[in-house]
Amino acid sequence: MVVALREWRNPLLLLLGIGISNLGGWIYLIALNLIVLEWTGSPLAVSILYMLKPIASIFSSFWAGSYIDRLNKRKLMINLDICRGILILILPFISKLWIMYGIVFVINIADSIFGHTSMVYFTKLIPKKNRQRFNALRNFTSSCGFLLGPSIAGLLFLLGSPFLAIHLNGVFLLLSAVILLILPNVDAKNNSEVASVSWQMIKSDWKTVVTFSKTSMYIVTVYLLFSGVTVLMTAIDSLEAALATDALSFSESEYGLLVSIAGVGFIIGSIVNSVIANWVKNYYLIGLGVLVTAIGYLIFAFSTNYGMAAIGFFVIMFALSFANTGFMTFYQNNVPVDLMGRFSSIFGIVEAFFIIFLTGAFGLIAELIAIRPVMITGSIVLLVLGLIICSVVLKSSKRQFYKLDKDAIS
Repeated sequence: MVVALREWRNPLLLLLGIGISNLGGWIYLIALNLIVLEWTGSPLAVSILYMLKPIASIFSSFWAGSYIDRLNKRKLMINLDICRGILILILPFISKLWIMYGIVFVINIADSIFGHTSMVYFTKLIPKKNRQRFNALRNFTSSCGFLLGPSIAGLLFLLGSPFLAIHLNGVFLLLSAVILLILPNVDAKNNSEVASVSWQMIKSDWKTVVTFSKTSMYIVTVYLLFSGVTVLMTAIDSLEAALATDALSFSESEYGLLVSIAGVGFIIGSIVNSVIANWVKNYYLIGLGVLVTAIGYLIFAFSTNYGMAAIGFFVIMFALSFANTGFMTFYQNNVPVDLMGRFSSIFGIVEAFFIIFLTGAFGLIAELIAIRPVMITGSIVLLVLGLIICSVVLKSSKRQFYKLDKDAIS
């Protein structure tokens, strides 16, 4: 027991930092949406906030991986937390919308870099035998933020204003930086400084990723298929509120309850996942997780009443927790850790481009035709993609890509 607690001390501290940061992120997102809507009265102005995230991801992904794989990961994460915390604390004092957009864009760049960096840090810190359970627990902390964030934001709005909620997120990020200070340095060398990354170096890094991809086609295939799932889900999700409130005539409070039900599904899925992590094969988590997630979207797309819609939301998030855990573990175990920053950054560009394109296309087609047919079509395509993923990950000839250490099964 003592050995187990000692082994999990750093991972649990890391989860605490992630949980605090994620909770603050949800509070900040809701508060910022309300502030921009109050300033402008324009849904388009709020939509721009959501567009800034994939645009920032595209902008940073061209070069970020070259820095991530060469810098000290813990120090980079601490600096990014401090940078984001200070910028968010400044936001309430900004009175011009375009300046706010500019700061949010920089924050999103820092978020993107932090996400890629943290994946490398997790992989180096967590032993291979514990990664599947850690990823399940990480999903649990994310789902808690998803569920608690809006509730805390609402309470803060009653006590003060959206600006108070934004200040709280800035404090949360600074607290996350303090927790990271306690965690160990996982890099072999204290590479806190690096020579300027040149255009030639970036081109060389891209060639390195391409070379790895050519020699690791199965890994890249699974990665791209799961990215396709992410893209499709994002496009479908962009219409879910409209389907619920317009086509199904749910009130805003009823839709809010649906979102809470989805959060409960994710939490329960993550808890079950963390309990059975050492007994369920990773390829089942990926394949069946994606397949059942698609079924959940179909239930919601065809729903005609509140109960059916609630079941769909619950199934989506319950199954997604398994799919996410399986995919993250597969990624960490198969992509070389010294290449992760560049690999995820470069492939992230492709994913961000498709998210922007497909989300815009879904919205336009729904505007021209109707929301439900687009939702149903998207869900059917997701189901087909899920069947393809199952056929790829459940191949008995590919079991070596899903093996844990021999002492992983207790």
